[in-house]
Amino acid sequence: MSDTKHVDPIARLLKPRSVAVIGASADPTKTAGRPVSYLQKHGFTGAIYPVNPRATEIGGLKSYPDVASLPEAPDVGIVLLGAERAHEAVRALSERGTAAAIVLASGYTEVGEEGARRQSQLMEAAGSMRILGPNTIGLVNLTDGITLSATGALEMEGFEAGRIGVVSQSGGILGALLSRAAARGIGLSKLISTSNEVDLDLADFVDHLADDEATSVIALYMEGLRNPAKFRAAALKAARKGKPVVVFKVGRSEAGASAAVSHTGALAGADRMYDALFRELGVIRAQTFADLLDIPAALVTGRVLRGSRVAVLTSTGGAGTLVADSLGSAGFEAPAPDAETAAALRALQSGDHAVLDRNPIDVTLAGLQPQLLRGAIRALLGSPSYDAVVVVVGSSGLAMPDLMADAIHDSLPGSDKPLLAYVSPHAPGIASLLNQRGVPAFMAPESCTSALAAMRQQADWAEPVPGDPLPSSPEPDDLPRGSLDEAQAKQLFTRFGVPCAREIVVVDAREAEAAARELGGAVVLKILSSEITHKSDVGGVAVNVTADAIGERLARMASDVEARTGVQPRRFLVQEMVSGGVELILGFHRDPLGSAILLGMGGVTAELLKDTALRMLPPEGLTRAQALALVRELKTWPLLDGFRGRPVCDVDALADAIVAFSRMAAALGDRLVEAEINPIFVLPRGQGVRAADGVAVLAA
Repeated sequence: MSDTKHVDPIARLLKPRSVAVIGASADPTKTAGRPVSYLQKHGFTGAIYPVNPRATEIGGLKSYPDVASLPEAPDVGIVLLGAERAHEAVRALSERGTAAAIVLASGYTEVGEEGARRQSQLMEAAGSMRILGPNTIGLVNLTDGITLSATGALEMEGFEAGRIGVVSQSGGILGALLSRAAARGIGLSKLISTSNEVDLDLADFVDHLADDEATSVIALYMEGLRNPAKFRAAALKAARKGKPVVVFKVGRSEAGASAAVSHTGALAGADRMYDALFRELGVIRAQTFADLLDIPAALVTGRVLRGSRVAVLTSTGGAGTLVADSLGSAGFEAPAPDAETAAALRALQSGDHAVLDRNPIDVTLAGLQPQLLRGAIRALLGSPSYDAVVVVVGSSGLAMPDLMADAIHDSLPGSDKPLLAYVSPHAPGIASLLNQRGVPAFMAPESCTSALAAMRQQADWAEPVPGDPLPSSPEPDDLPRGSLDEAQAKQLFTRFGVPCAREIVVVDAREAEAAARELGGAVVLKILSSEITHKSDVGGVAVNVTADAIGERLARMASDVEARTGVQPRRFLVQEMVSGGVELILGFHRDPLGSAILLGMGGVTAELLKDTALRMLPPEGLTRAQALALVRELKTWPLLDGFRGRPVCDVDALADAIVAFSRMAAALGDRLVEAEINPIFVLPRGQGVRAADGVAVLAA
């Protein structure tokens, strides 16, 4: 390349031709001595410039007193100085024209106000130069044999270069994944620790790895997202390029921002929002730390899972049952072989050792005969009855690990169905051999399930199709401000097409009686207040009230509520009684990650049951297909679908109401702070839905 100035700084950071190590120590056992020592040990072929004013030579290389005296502008500078001096080296590198600096020092935003001041000082010193860190352990590019890191994991001798890129917001995790992958024969391409992310963050590297020819799968260790919009764009880019993104997100138990007025915030919670975001972007969430390597190891094979039927081939019954049980708990099926496949298996061996009428398929002698094993795997991969095959490697594999690994590997050509191995004895060597030969091998039956579930999710994901253009939003002056009372909230919902129960606002017993007679039959009486949201908690709701009794009931309600809250109700709502339907909750939730629509089992038990489904809110609101998918995701979906002789509910009308509510939220944009309907009654088919209570908060 004639002019490195025009090369992408992240590309130069990951593949520099020259590296300056500022604050390098001549003692390779010290942290500051490691980067030079590791660059040499792992075969970096570019120029290495140690910078240390007190040394003339480090690791056989000339040492320079400062950045200004280097013979050229290095592509990358590794800064090993403490937090109080690191910015000086960063400024010197930036002035020389270095593309990027890696700052290892801690003592920045993670330690409070003084650290935050140092971090902005660092950013200011960098100018247009990019920074990785601070508080990072650096990066390792195994594709090109470049180690720009101080992680002790680099003491190991050799690493398997492969096609899984790793980005971690924790430095220590980088070494943990590097060493675990090496021990298991899983090949990695790049490993990057972003840590404090003063400049370059997780999303920058997802975006870069999406274009990296050496990377097929991207694995992320995530603590949180500083810029959700940037991550969204990068993850979608990776998805469009067919590169799965797998995330292990820590902080699952964090409490979401507590809701100001609605149940929705409590039910959504920060972790649920991450789930919704990942789902929308096709990002696969690793449920355990082990999954963060197991899932990419399966996805990197590029094999396609087209269904949920799995053949479990075993020569050791108990281990096969463990795999089949774990698969069954995740919704996979293990059907018995069809007649043709059973015949093909039977033809492979003499005698009556094989149990071929069930699954797990127990071919007792297969473990001792690689040729028989090869034939059995090929028969199962070729069978129309199966979408994937899991081979159990039993103790007999210990005697001839290479022959076993070869037999399984040789079965790969001729089919693109997933082929996984579960190594039943504790035999890390066999698992490593299989992984090196392109067969994902796991030491736990649950890992086989996690891997196949991720492959199923990868196969099912489709980029959301945008909905119709939004209706024009009411002018700001045309809307009330702040926390709306129930009547105002439902007037807002009605404007956007959400059907609401009939109701009349009243101020005294006489008006209440007239309203009850107008609505006909028994009614619901409620206080009308923008201050008291959870009305039933304070005695502010009465159901099944007749016109004759409503005056007396209103007087009693007014005194009960005042006694409990100190607030004297001035207005009341008389509402038609809605019955015979299923009660749901439909809410809008705003979060730093974005906005979401929540649907759940409603009424007073909403927070107790927590049966909810969540979707990120697209700019044009949810489509009808997305609304229907949301409904079917509820565990209690059968209640809407005629469970045990109940009437089938008007799910079409519910979908229309969800779409209307979501389009309201999208059209109002930042003006809508919170909104919720709880409950919305879903009546029997043909009778529609009714919003029976509503909350809305509009920005003042």
